[in-house]
Amino acid sequence: MSKIISQETFDDVVQENVVEFAMSPSEAKEETIKQFEAQGINLVNIIKDLAINPDTGKPVINETVAKIQNHINEKNEDKAQLTELLAILDQECKKSLAHRVLAGKLGAHDALVQLLEQTLAVEPLETELLYKCLQAVNSLTHKQPDLYDPKAMGVVLQLLALENQLEVACLTLQWLQKACIMHEMNRQSIMASNAVQALKPLLVKANPRLLRELTAVLRFLVLDDDIRVEFGCAHEHARQIANELLLELVELLPAYEDVNVLADLMLTLGTLTVRQELCTVIDDAGGLKIIFDIMRNNLNEERLNREALKLLRALAGHDAVKAHIVQQGVAPIIKQLIETHQTNENILTAALACITTLTLRVKEHSEAFFETGIAEIIVEALRQHPKNKILQRNGAWAIRNMVSRSRDQCDTWLSFGVEDLLNAAMVEHPSVAQDIKAALRDLGCNVQLREEWTGTAEKKIAA
Repeated sequence: MSKIISQETFDDVVQENVVEFAMSPSEAKEETIKQFEAQGINLVNIIKDLAINPDTGKPVINETVAKIQNHINEKNEDKAQLTELLAILDQECKKSLAHRVLAGKLGAHDALVQLLEQTLAVEPLETELLYKCLQAVNSLTHKQPDLYDPKAMGVVLQLLALENQLEVACLTLQWLQKACIMHEMNRQSIMASNAVQALKPLLVKANPRLLRELTAVLRFLVLDDDIRVEFGCAHEHARQIANELLLELVELLPAYEDVNVLADLMLTLGTLTVRQELCTVIDDAGGLKIIFDIMRNNLNEERLNREALKLLRALAGHDAVKAHIVQQGVAPIIKQLIETHQTNENILTAALACITTLTLRVKEHSEAFFETGIAEIIVEALRQHPKNKILQRNGAWAIRNMVSRSRDQCDTWLSFGVEDLLNAAMVEHPSVAQDIKAALRDLGCNVQLREEWTGTAEKKIAA
């Protein structure tokens, strides 16, 4: 079994080589590594690329955290020195996760939260110091959400309540985002702290950057990515946030022209629309017309339209809203999108999935799409992207749903050569063969169906 040492032991030997033998930091680290490897010690757990202070031989990150802690305890008034220390800590934490873990073990998170508390308690507000401290705590918390605690939550609520502090608000929201990722308990504690009510006033600030950071927080609060928790609260969180903010988010759509802001808003709306009654809230607020207008005005924008199509699929979970989507004229818009983005696999995949959802088991919807002449456009999309399995599968789904209750369409589809394309796709992508066979079957084509079970029952089934 390999012998190992602690980081402190490694750092002490590096310091000794610098101070006692006048080595440069790089020479000291190289010599230390050779010494321990010669003794058969495994250094896999050691951070070997720590920046070293050439005068003291100590790691810069250790010294920086210690100086910040001393500065707080002694209530030092030298703000310039403190700002410089925070900048150094920020840079060190950005280097790697190992650096951030070390800083956390050294007490950096508690020190930064305490410093934020002290800064918020002083009038007038030291904005620059607050900004540097938030930058450092963001870098420290990145991929390290376990550091976030109730004390930090209290500070976040104070920061969100500040007036006319755009940069501080954006950094605070980024801190919340990092605390949510891969951490269910943090998400639950944030929701329990009435953070949503604290976020609500920020929606009306009419700042695109602030809105994008805010909507990201809302989406991260409904993640379900923590494997340490058997059952998360993503659905309940989405319901709670939607009850508070869904209508306000819909009303923000006409207020912006920035396609990135609009895409984020639609992505957030789609993420929060997890219940049927929420679909009707968006519909009753005139959301469908707003979404259609945005799509018509931005046909060339890939991400915006992809998120719009996903949102429409989410809204179609309510049958009445699904009918309104088609009745209010979505079919010509989706046809235009497919025509415009024939070479864009992402848009085509999303558009075909949307058609699949909207035409499922509703003959009138199928006819509305078919009358636009979309059949030929869909076949051409399949022809241009034979290697994309998901696109071919979604195309088969869309065709199946359109013809399953409208067999009079079959001859038109077949006249465009769809049978050969689907047969080729079945050979190219055997994992989705059953989906493609379903489309061929409903088109009236000859399909070789495989009998899934050919065994003999142990007991005869009674007549």
